[in-house]
Amino acid sequence: MNNKYDVIVIGGGHAGCEAAHAAHRKKLKTCLISISENSIGQMSCNPAIGGLGKTHLVKEIDAAGGIMAEATDASGIQYRTLNTRKGQTVRSLRVQCDRDKYKEAVQRIIKKTDIEVLEAEVEDVEINKGKAESVLLNNGKRICGKAIILTTGTFLKGIMYKGDKKTEGGRVGDKASVKLADKLYSLNLPMGRLKTGTPARIKLTSLNLDRMEEQPGEKPTPWMSKKGKNSKHIKQISCYITRTNPETHKEIADNIKKSAMYSGNIVGIGPRYCPSIEDKIHKFPLKESHQIFIEPEGVDVDLVYPNGISTSLPEENQKRFIQTIKGMESSEITEYGYAVEYDFVDPRALNKTLELIDVENLYLAGQINGTTGYEEAAAQGLMAGANACLKICKEESLILERHDGYIGVLIDDLTNLGVSEPYRMFTSRAEH
Repeated sequence: MNNKYDVIVIGGGHAGCEAAHAAHRKKLKTCLISISENSIGQMSCNPAIGGLGKTHLVKEIDAAGGIMAEATDASGIQYRTLNTRKGQTVRSLRVQCDRDKYKEAVQRIIKKTDIEVLEAEVEDVEINKGKAESVLLNNGKRICGKAIILTTGTFLKGIMYKGDKKTEGGRVGDKASVKLADKLYSLNLPMGRLKTGTPARIKLTSLNLDRMEEQPGEKPTPWMSKKGKNSKHIKQISCYITRTNPETHKEIADNIKKSAMYSGNIVGIGPRYCPSIEDKIHKFPLKESHQIFIEPEGVDVDLVYPNGISTSLPEENQKRFIQTIKGMESSEITEYGYAVEYDFVDPRALNKTLELIDVENLYLAGQINGTTGYEEAAAQGLMAGANACLKICKEESLILERHDGYIGVLIDDLTNLGVSEPYRMFTSRAEH
């Protein structure tokens, strides 16, 4: 391990990987630090890339030489274009991915580079005269960098909730980053709490798919990346659709006060466009059913992601309401759903380069800036990585304006308006 780099990237999620790879493409000495090397490129929530507004970001990342679209095509098990009855501008490709193969693809791309990957926890960012200069690791080692990019995801003082059970961590199996959060608070940055959630994971073989509506992929199968068209797709498989019913709703409504979201345990604001099933039942009491998309986690994996029933109810209540759903009566749950609450920094504290206004050479990208979604995180990682490199090389910053691209809309919205809830990209946010 060296102790001097041009660019230090903290966090190996979608933002961190794009930032590190951008620095590699600029031929700068780059270090990527992750609490777990094995979890680099992990899809923490749903195993899919793209969708309304989000695909536009992925295509722009691809055009700029980023890696998200390439990893998507290496792991895509179902491709569907959304909004085909509408105009070209709002059509969006959504790709269901094999969760393990996506992570493997990202790690394979990173390993082909000279990016140095360190498995460690960053406990402190050392700042001298208003400039970030180095990071201190939990093993006591200090690493210096000309630019430091923070992409901490949901790990800053992350707390996971299932009913009244609280566990420290940014996702199951990984611990929270507490000392780094304390450091950011000590800088008097404007900070707050946000919340996200995830549903239970269920064995595919325990479901009765014959009672559900099959949703096959698109043919001929398209590609997400410009680079993919000379390759061959991996095995393509179907997703399925089922729905909640009045019995499901009654089970949830009767126990809603046990949910972490409704017990008063969580103060963070959740994503409006990806609500928990408790939110749906509470806010739309007259609606008799809600769609659930049964999304396989991989080609040879006996696991599905039931998109649409994110929850923080206690485990016994999760099992009861899930087994009221058509085709899910015999569900075997391998991991229960939970909510995650975490710290974020008000993105109005950033320049459009994603460098902090008050701390030079310290860049923030991803959910730390109040966004939600892999694609929004990756877009910010790309821009933070590019601008950190351009500053080191004493070149002009890369600023995309609102009329230049959806990444421009994203960053302009964040740095000018801030966030009142986890920010998600939509085509309707772009006036051009």
